[in-house]
Formats: sequence, C-alpha cells, structure tokens
Amino acid sequence: MQKIRGNEGDDRGGCVALIYALVAERLSVHYEHGQWLSQSQGATLAAEWLSRTGRQLPLALRKRLSDLSDQLARQIASTTSRDAGLYIAHEMQESLDTRYQSEIGQSIMAECERAFDEEWPATATGGGRHDPNGA
Repeated sequence: MQKIRGNEGDDRGGCVALIYALVAERLSVHYEHGQWLSQSQGATLAAEWLSRTGRQLPLALRKRLSDLSDQLARQIASTTSRDAGLYIAHEMQESLDTRYQSEIGQSIMAECERAFDEEWPATATGGGRHDPNGA
C-alpha cells in the first residue's frame, strides 16, 4: 500500500477513516437526493478532504477506496429500511466528530476495517507492504 503523503502516521487508519467518511457521504446523498456518488466523485471528495490537512493519496488508491465505500454504502441501503438508513447516515455524519460516540458508527467502522483488510491483508498484520496499484 502506498503511504499517505504528508502523513507519517497510520496509513491504514487514514484509509479506513476515508472509507468511513465516504460511506457516510454516500448514504447521505443517496437518502437526500436519491442518487449514488460515482467512483470519480468519491475519489475527488477524498482528495479534497485530504488536501485540507496537506495530505495526498494517488488517484488509483482513492478510486479503490471509493469503490470499497460504495460497496459498503449500497449494502447498508439494501439491508435496511429507508428510516433506518437515514438514521444510520445521520449517526455516521455525527460520529465524524471524534467527540461523538456512536455504537452504530463503531460497528460500521469495524466493517470499513474489515473491507480494507480484505483488500490489503498485508497491512492488517503489519506485514509487508502491498501496492494497490500492482507495482
């Protein structure tokens, strides 16, 4: 996995947090406007969010994280009622503030971690680096 440029901290944690934030945004847009964000829209949002803190990720990785978030968001939407989905989206948006504790948010964060670890298993155990771009 490529490092998040501008961040010497936990690359896995940053990527998982991006997936989570994208799931929250995708669900909000879906329930408010009846549309799903495209892969490119998700990747662009991730770039905008990262740039606020001077960080960067390659486009290919942002697109893959966008895809993972899309899969999770659609899974949530397809397995919950509209009211439950709206509540989940609201809880996720609220829990983007670290001072807000949410069991739903924690549960979905665990799903984001699982999805990331399935995609890049070497990073889950602290093993060797795997480049999602195939290099």
